[in-house]
Amino acid sequence: MTEDLSRAVSRVVDQEVAKLLERTERDVARTVNRALGVPESMPETPAFDAARWQARLDELLTAHRIHGATLAVLAGGEIHELASGILHSETGVAVTTDSVFQIGSVSKGYTAAMVVLLAEAGKLDLDAPVVDVLPEFAVADAEASRSITPRQLLNHTSGIEGDYVNDTGRGDDCLARYIEGARNVGLTNPPGATVSYSSTAYNVLGRIVEVVTGGTWDAALKELLTGPLGLEHTMTLPEEVLRFRAAMGHMADPGEEPVPTPLWNMLPRSAGPYGGICATAADVARFARLFVDGGLAPDGTRVLPAAVVEAMLNREVEMPDQWFLGAHWGLGWGLFEWDGVRGFGHDGSTFGQLAYLRAMPEKGVAVVLLTNGGGAAPKVFEALCRELSAEFAGVTMPGFEPPAEPVAVEVGEFVGRYKREGFLMTIGEAESGALTLTYEGADGLAGTFDPLVWELTAVSHTPAKTVFAGRRNEKDAWIPVVFYALADGSRYVHFGVRATAKAA
Repeated sequence: MTEDLSRAVSRVVDQEVAKLLERTERDVARTVNRALGVPESMPETPAFDAARWQARLDELLTAHRIHGATLAVLAGGEIHELASGILHSETGVAVTTDSVFQIGSVSKGYTAAMVVLLAEAGKLDLDAPVVDVLPEFAVADAEASRSITPRQLLNHTSGIEGDYVNDTGRGDDCLARYIEGARNVGLTNPPGATVSYSSTAYNVLGRIVEVVTGGTWDAALKELLTGPLGLEHTMTLPEEVLRFRAAMGHMADPGEEPVPTPLWNMLPRSAGPYGGICATAADVARFARLFVDGGLAPDGTRVLPAAVVEAMLNREVEMPDQWFLGAHWGLGWGLFEWDGVRGFGHDGSTFGQLAYLRAMPEKGVAVVLLTNGGGAAPKVFEALCRELSAEFAGVTMPGFEPPAEPVAVEVGEFVGRYKREGFLMTIGEAESGALTLTYEGADGLAGTFDPLVWELTAVSHTPAKTVFAGRRNEKDAWIPVVFYALADGSRYVHFGVRATAKAA
């Protein structure tokens, strides 16, 4: 065979291999899309009217006293970006679409993706005890320490108290030291017994990522996700954020003028896996698009195996509270269904910044809103997400509020004290016969904030659970408060996606 013929044959082989790989990628994408109920071709969506949605974003921020926000919408195969307001009320610097916000607990979706990806690669077993891969892991309950699995950490059924914060410094060993300090953290409930949102669990997952990859969680995030996806405006460390226009957090109750937080970031580096990512709204939308597109980047590069996407969007457990973050939980995402259309999402909250993500793979739609604080940010997101979902996905985002006529419920059985580590909820009965919920710090957090009081209105009652709607005043959004019992008969209240046992 001549040299020219050899090169020609080689080119043909390379071309055929490339075609085969392309067909394989498409076949895998179709397989996962079929599993998620995504049609072979997306229906046509209306054009995105940037001027109209800009005006709506501006209007909502002004009405609800939110200083600044960025909005990213995936629709029609494109990501559309809008920005409004100012980054910091004391500097007046304008928000732009490339401004970076703290995304808080939306970070959990990134940590979950890394863990499930490593498990799919055979580097850990989601259903084996955590101690198999992380021998130093332990909490206050010795039996739970031996039995808790990564899957339970991912779907929030581990029972580990969720709000353990420990500033272990800026060093690369911060998560290792965090795990050492968590040995005295208690349980909200027996592992596997119910869903109770746990940020602590996600730091354990972050440390698992470090042990398996041999580097830091921050480095793994770049290597496994942000690098392959080209997310150039997603980062974890302050010195990285300083390269960009960064939002300053603001605090206020609904209807009040937000004031800047005393520090730009009040979370330690050890909070990274559960809440330490900063990003633009568009970068968050690009990450969400990875799940909409079955694990493929826009250029066709496979970033996540189809099996990882399917596993993360599979309904793992049913939520006692069906409204706050979704009716079910998967491996990292809250899962919802609107008008028969399945979706996923997450909220994020740091000191003075709030982030929101909702996506519907079947419709090729995702909505991301990042804000720099203000107590009415949830109302801004609810309005935008409802309107955008109706226009681009053709679905109605459900609301949550009590019925016009309150449900008759015998409230005496709910009265009492419900306690978990650091927090006490007291359910009392007002003279009118209605229930009130008083939320305050306990143990080491006693006296760290003024008690908060919600008035409760009954929404529904079944033998399995009783649902109330609570709010502090008429400016507040309604929040679900769910009373229920575990299989062993112990009484619980589910509030703010966390389970708290009745103490007395």
